[in-house]
Amino acid sequence: MNLPTKLTIVRIFLAIVLMLLLIFPFDLIGVEIPVVRSVIDMDLRYIIAGGIFIVASLTDFLDGYLARRYDMVTDLGKMLDSIADKILVNPVLIIFSAEGLIHPLVPVIIITRDIVVNAIKMEASIKGRVVAAISSGKIKTATMLLGMTLLFFSNMPFEYLGVRVDLFFIYFATIMSLVSMVQYYSINRKILFTD
Repeated sequence: MNLPTKLTIVRIFLAIVLMLLLIFPFDLIGVEIPVVRSVIDMDLRYIIAGGIFIVASLTDFLDGYLARRYDMVTDLGKMLDSIADKILVNPVLIIFSAEGLIHPLVPVIIITRDIVVNAIKMEASIKGRVVAAISSGKIKTATMLLGMTLLFFSNMPFEYLGVRVDLFFIYFATIMSLVSMVQYYSINRKILFTD
């Protein structure tokens, strides 16, 4: 197992830790999570989760860079990378939505897009074709990770200015999800409907 794949496995582990931190019912076991009080009150649980999210997101860029730079791309690495991305982002979006931080349509659209694009990639793979990543998908990923990071930290420092940069990036990424889904379908339509 090469270094990029090991980094991907670290990302999966961090994503699971992040999920547990966000959904674990600390209050039921008598643990009170303190609130960091400043100009804006911030839940310490979200600050810790945000730190984990940043580290996990950096491994996403690092493992891809190393795999391409040193020709260490493997089928296992590609499969685990796709799984790690979904485990890192989708549950957090669902939690954000459940806590009223984002609109419920965001995780619905993102998860639906992931299902459609993965189905296209699987069908192409069955037919011996490779579906390359497209720029709109990369823009979607980068802006979503940035928006989610800001949301973990209560939109700081932009909250001082009264500008919701976090939600702008998240909603922009949601629109780019739809754009990339349509583009994936359009580019690969001939592959999908040929024997």
